[in-house]
Amino acid sequence: MDRIWNLKKQGDQNEVKHLSAALNVNMVIARLLVQRGIKTYAEAKAFFRPRLSDLHDPFLMKDMEKAVIRLDQAIENNEKVIVYGDYDVDGTTSVALVYSFLKERIKDIEYYIPDRYSEGYGISPKSIDYAVEKGVTLIVALDCGIKAVEKIAKAKERGIDFIICDHHNPDDEVPPAVAVLDPKQSDCKYPYKELSGCGVGFKLLQAYCKRHEIDYEEIYDLLDLVAVSIAADIVPITGENRVLAYYGLKKLNSNPGIGLQTIINFAGISGTEITISDIVFKIGPRLNASGRIEHGKKSVQILVSTDEDKSDLLGEEIDSFNEIRKTLDRDITQDALDTIENSPEFKNKNSTVLYNRDWHKGVVGIVASRVTEHYYRPTVILTESNGLATGSARSVRDFDLYEAIGQCSDLLESYGGHMYAAGLTMRIENIPEFRQRFEEIVTKQITDKQQIQTIEVDAKIALSEITPRFYRILKQFAPFGPHNMTPVFVTEDVFDAGTSRLVGKNQEHLKLDLVEPDVNSGIFPGIAFNQSDAYDVITSGSPFDVCYSINENEYRGKTNLQLFIRDIKKREFLD
Repeated sequence: MDRIWNLKKQGDQNEVKHLSAALNVNMVIARLLVQRGIKTYAEAKAFFRPRLSDLHDPFLMKDMEKAVIRLDQAIENNEKVIVYGDYDVDGTTSVALVYSFLKERIKDIEYYIPDRYSEGYGISPKSIDYAVEKGVTLIVALDCGIKAVEKIAKAKERGIDFIICDHHNPDDEVPPAVAVLDPKQSDCKYPYKELSGCGVGFKLLQAYCKRHEIDYEEIYDLLDLVAVSIAADIVPITGENRVLAYYGLKKLNSNPGIGLQTIINFAGISGTEITISDIVFKIGPRLNASGRIEHGKKSVQILVSTDEDKSDLLGEEIDSFNEIRKTLDRDITQDALDTIENSPEFKNKNSTVLYNRDWHKGVVGIVASRVTEHYYRPTVILTESNGLATGSARSVRDFDLYEAIGQCSDLLESYGGHMYAAGLTMRIENIPEFRQRFEEIVTKQITDKQQIQTIEVDAKIALSEITPRFYRILKQFAPFGPHNMTPVFVTEDVFDAGTSRLVGKNQEHLKLDLVEPDVNSGIFPGIAFNQSDAYDVITSGSPFDVCYSINENEYRGKTNLQLFIRDIKKREFLD
């Protein structure tokens, strides 16, 4: 697939020069910092050396005072309390975090995760009935609740108070909870708006500790959960999230909780340096698999476990869920791709809308992402649930999927989401009309450029600039994630050293050995996964351009720098 290499703005040259001199780093490093909004020595110091003391005062968040007072009341009066959260990674880590802290202070406390299939996302009527039956008088809702106006109003009428800890965008009306903690409220003056749901839960615990002069080390010991939520929920790793992720990764790598250690063991990454990427691709999917295949409560059970043997049993069960998830993901994705490929009706479109009543509801979001990656166009994948068509949608760069789906709202029972991802439900008989209208909307609004994958490039550099010192500084940009992605570079006019070759079971990957003309800087190794179609380009004897990030590769006990090739092109570059 053709890709556009988009070179980011290189920043004000004077700012780059000033920062380069102040930090005693080369211009490329200074440029990377300026691109990330870092323009002074003090800002660079805070970026490279995050401190927990830099976390904001939690009482700056609207309703925090009310939330702490209500918690105090519940503790003093021995009330029955439920810690409630969504079934995804952010929700289950949030519940594990807050439950682990409060169970030491509240005798009658339990956690509740709604069933993905019978209850759905958010506050469910079934959960309210359960709370009333159990005599619960306070629910702390995490990673959900900000839009549950009617449900929380009805709960209030039945004697149940709510403290909401959410990070999603609120509507004009917020629920009548005792306290609504959500930095995205328009009248909330909290300085940082991009916390995960677990991050908001952490701020509640931080406020409680501050009010009661409890040593913060008690909640810092739970930061591995916060780091997992930040990575898995794909929130920006800037500001407070960078601080929380930085120290959460330290905890995850040195002394994780028993449950997370079990997940790490099953993921096969024990003894390695765990990164944000490892959480996204190894830890997160396992925690998500419980809610997709059976019940999200299993994920909380392992995260709060204090017994290694029980944790191992849960880990084995969760890992089996993940294997089922992977099989469903692979089979349904292939089924969807075959459906498109074998039907001109679907193949020659600007959008994809597929429905199959037999597809597993728990993986349609993953399948939508896979199909979008393959055909690179707005995609909706639907299955049948409770007599309705329900599913997930994914978008391409700069195309507002949520707005496009909104133009079909008269055909929908419900929908929600944001620019790049959405969930929706409709009557099965409305699918043909929705497919037609969605295609018309996409065709009218999408541009040619939006239909071509774009790789954001941080800088053009020579291979000779890649030195051990350069890489040591580059590593300090971690943790990487949204708004601070792993730097991507382009080097132009390189040649094959004569030893590049096809590798992999099906010869689908390229192992590269690259050299620069007229530069005595040696051979630079690289790996290009699933890019065997570029073999003729690199072995032609002509120069070519490479787009890549830099990582370390350990082979036979020796660690070397390696180029992780994103794309290879003949001598052409689009600024």
